[in-house]
Amino acid sequence: MHYRTLGRTGWKVPEISFGAWAIGSAWGSVDDAESLAALEKAIDCGVNFIDTADVYGMGHSERVEEALKAIEFPHVQTVQIIFNCFRHRPADLFFEQARKKQVGILARVPLASGMLTGKLTRNSQFAADDHRNFNRHGEAFDVGETFSGVDYETALEAVEEMRRWLPPGASMAQFALRWILMFDAVTCAIPGAKRPSQVADNCAASDLPPLPDQTMEAIRGIYDAEIRAGVHQRW
Repeated sequence: MHYRTLGRTGWKVPEISFGAWAIGSAWGSVDDAESLAALEKAIDCGVNFIDTADVYGMGHSERVEEALKAIEFPHVQTVQIIFNCFRHRPADLFFEQARKKQVGILARVPLASGMLTGKLTRNSQFAADDHRNFNRHGEAFDVGETFSGVDYETALEAVEEMRRWLPPGASMAQFALRWILMFDAVTCAIPGAKRPSQVADNCAASDLPPLPDQTMEAIRGIYDAEIRAGVHQRW
């Protein structure tokens, strides 16, 4: 596991941390014993930063304009923002401003509600109390929290295009996390996990070598062609 400095705090946190939303109440049934095992696995992997909040399970909206406003306050040292292969807009302006102000960035929803794991299909079923079922169109909270606001079918097609660029031996989830780490303004990605095996797979992304420029350009091209029109003007 590799570590980065979290803004002006001076803290060293792992590039891949643990997001606790996935063991909250908006992802269907949760096994508390397995959740605890997942947390223990994260610590074993070198994670010293666990992201949680009392609003997890309800969701809330985060827009780039709000983040830009937040870092104008002198005591803000870290900001959470959705950033992943389906959400490129923060890199256009926000990252530069955050870097200038030495504000740490936590990339949340890095796997787009599991879509960027490459394991979802057109036949995937989600429980009634899973936000991927009840919030597809923003029925309960901001639609951008579910699959990063990308239409399900569109997202599946984009993932299949991205899959062609996977490094040998890497999982789709590891690839998506490594893509985020290519942006040095990001302190860490905070993927959620319900099982120890998911934690181990996520953490291994920190050890992948940098992605080639050609790969980064390809992901940008897929975003521009398939995703941008539906999300870029909003997030």
